[in-house]
Amino acid sequence: MTMRPPMFRSFFLGGFECSTHRRADGRRLDLLAATGHDRRAAEDYRQAAEHGIRTIRDGIRWHLIEVRPGEYDWSSVLPMLRAAEAAGTEVIWDLCHYGWPDHLDIWSAGFVEAFAAYAAAFARLHREETGRPPLICPVNEIAFLAWAGGDVAIMNPCAHGRGDDLKRQLVRAALAGGAAVRAAVPGSRIFAIDPLIHIVPRPHADPDLARHFSAQQYEGWDMLTGRREPELGGSPDAIDAIGVNFYWNNQWLFPDAARPPDAGPDWRPSRDALSPYDPRWRPFRAMLAEVHARYGRPLFVAETSIEAAARPDWLRHVCEEVRAAMAAGVPVGGICLYPVLSHPGWDDDRYCPNGLFEMATEGRRRVVDAPLAAELARQQALFGPATAAPVRLGTGFQVATASVPAHHRPGLQRGGRAATLDIG
Repeated sequence: MTMRPPMFRSFFLGGFECSTHRRADGRRLDLLAATGHDRRAAEDYRQAAEHGIRTIRDGIRWHLIEVRPGEYDWSSVLPMLRAAEAAGTEVIWDLCHYGWPDHLDIWSAGFVEAFAAYAAAFARLHREETGRPPLICPVNEIAFLAWAGGDVAIMNPCAHGRGDDLKRQLVRAALAGGAAVRAAVPGSRIFAIDPLIHIVPRPHADPDLARHFSAQQYEGWDMLTGRREPELGGSPDAIDAIGVNFYWNNQWLFPDAARPPDAGPDWRPSRDALSPYDPRWRPFRAMLAEVHARYGRPLFVAETSIEAAARPDWLRHVCEEVRAAMAAGVPVGGICLYPVLSHPGWDDDRYCPNGLFEMATEGRRRVVDAPLAAELARQQALFGPATAAPVRLGTGFQVATASVPAHHRPGLQRGGRAATLDIG
């Protein structure tokens, strides 16, 4: 395995679910508040550090910061910034994790201008508080948000048939925001994060259509880097690294068996997710290599998880694939347990037990999923000395071998759909 300068303070990262979108029914979600992470950031960062996680993916909530146009209230951000500094934790900050202030029209030029101003203001705040340039993901999951909000209307802006338009607008905002951050604070690093998927046609389905939908996963990155629609302003230098999100159900059969045959094409994840043991499953190592060959940028796994008892098995599978990719020369700079903290589901507040930590606490500490913690420690040792030997900041950590109540249903929820997978 070729060793390179580390991308982050720790090879294993932890991500806190921080979605802030409005659902189709108008309800705005705030997962930082729902999990209590906004109030417990200091304890959460310190507890993650005890498991060797010194780099975190987290988010700031634009809708709380810019309540009135051009005016910023950082009271929801400063405690988190200061907690990270106190814990010695490095944070990649999502500036727009699906949500934005109600006074903004996302389809307008004013949205792009407002986002750039907000991004620059946060970068200056970060430098004032920490003395360092920030690590920024301007707009999280452009391709996914364009589909969810622009094509199938399950979240804001709740449009149908406008996915391409929304994708372009999100790219404009991300490019303007990234440029504004770098201008305000030179040395800031910009990340572009989206899912990796693989869609397999059923025997009766059009394989060209499945390939077309699979190829759409690259469009956001293509636009950001100027490979596609360069008039948007993208260039290879617009981003410093690419984050890929890969869950157990990121490969599926098309079309959904439960979908009426006359309902038209739809590439949303099928209830029939592929098993890693299915011969049609595409190895994650090959997907990582393809992204690196396409963009020539360093990579990291920005999100990966599964629910309940399969957590350690899934982490082991992902780590084995990443090691294979690295051995083949693909520069993968980290793996993020996302979410690192279990959370309520988007659609129905169903408890999603997919984290290293559970929402429940014992005293001031989150309950730890013991099997996943053990597998994490094992993988840290396998990846080498730089990822092993967790730093113990507290008086020890409490673990639980049965930390998920029996009535909680297993499966990963993305946008409300849960499913299960047996990976051995």
